[in-house]
Amino acid sequence: MSIVADNEDFKKRNDNVKAEKIEYDRNFENSIRPKTFDAYIGQSALKETLKISIEAAKKRELPLDHLLFYGPPGLGKTTLAGVIAEQMGVEIKITSAPALERPRDIIGILMSLKGGEILFIDEIHRLNKVAEEILYPAMEDFVLDMTTGKSQTVKTMRIPLPKFTLIGATTKAGELSGPLRDRFGIVHRLEFYTEDELSQVIKRTAKILEIDIDEKGAHAIAKRSRGTPRIANRLVKRVSDFALVKYDGKINEDIANESLDLLKIDEFGLDTTDRTLLRLIIDKFDGGPVGIETIAAAIGEDVRTLEDVCEPYLLQAGLIQRTPRGRKVSPETYRHLGLKSPQTVEQRGLF
Repeated sequence: MSIVADNEDFKKRNDNVKAEKIEYDRNFENSIRPKTFDAYIGQSALKETLKISIEAAKKRELPLDHLLFYGPPGLGKTTLAGVIAEQMGVEIKITSAPALERPRDIIGILMSLKGGEILFIDEIHRLNKVAEEILYPAMEDFVLDMTTGKSQTVKTMRIPLPKFTLIGATTKAGELSGPLRDRFGIVHRLEFYTEDELSQVIKRTAKILEIDIDEKGAHAIAKRSRGTPRIANRLVKRVSDFALVKYDGKINEDIANESLDLLKIDEFGLDTTDRTLLRLIIDKFDGGPVGIETIAAAIGEDVRTLEDVCEPYLLQAGLIQRTPRGRKVSPETYRHLGLKSPQTVEQRGLF
């Protein structure tokens, strides 16, 4: 791969190509993002592994190995990257793969990095091929391969980069190319949270936002948060609004359940879109199997939304199954929706 550019002119043209800098201000009490491993709830095994890796990197006085985090959205991949930067005592620059459309975008960011800094790329599986190939020597040898001139005057340059750490996050690890995935020294999957862990997240968020909530109220919200901290944090604010307007502002179990019922979020954490998807498979396609494109067209949703937002939790909860012929519902789905599983369906061996 070659990129024709004059080095000095290139730098000037790309002064405006910068990743977003995230300053972790210890005095910013309104931020609900944790800044230390102790404050970061959940992912216990991952945290212990990262603590060891960070301590080893500090003792060697070297940057941390490149890291890849994958798993469903909302589990804290970006937050975890910020915690790592805080523990390493370095700055973090955050961008997303869709924003890196042109070669000079990724090159501009790489050339702006300082020694030891962290570059976080969200949805890294969506990097285009050119940007990905630029990353290969940058990750492996900390250099940029470039060319200057035209035709017979072309010259190849290797521009050294300061040693840095790349943290990639993706919801679809399977879509990463093999060469890119192999260049990450540390690869971890983030797991869905338990109800107890989500309850701790909710109580911590409520404390920061000065929301009055009791133990049972926190568990009631956690139960309907789909194992995802991002959803739990969103729901606690919505329930707080309800409690403030309809009651005295304090969240207990009854108020939490009443407000979540009003939001049409059931005890499984399913919202209207989830239930519409499940009912469609049952009512229109006899429980499935049916292709995801057909489902998306029938309910008016984007395929990517269904695959990235709805499906991970429905699969985790055992409400739908993926088969070579498409998606189908499980017996648990019938029970949850209060429907009787047709005997003819069971006799056909679909379950």
